Amino acid sequence: MKICVDEDKCQGHNRCMTVAPGLFELDDYGYASAVNDGNVPPDEEEKARLAIANCPEFAIEIVEE
Repeated sequence: MKICVDEDKCQGHNRCMTVAPGLFELDDYGYASAVNDGNVPPDEEEKARLAIANCPEFAIEIVEE
């Protein structure tokens, strides 16, 4: 599974960091980006889906490879 954060949509609510802190990092302004080029370890996939569901701006999505 691979995810990405749309930088134009992210508003810095940081809900993704709350539910999946190992999958995201924040810049100096509080905007999120995916770590590890967006690659999600198998044991973190449920947390990734939870982060996607909790993003009020719909800024996180699964990338099809």
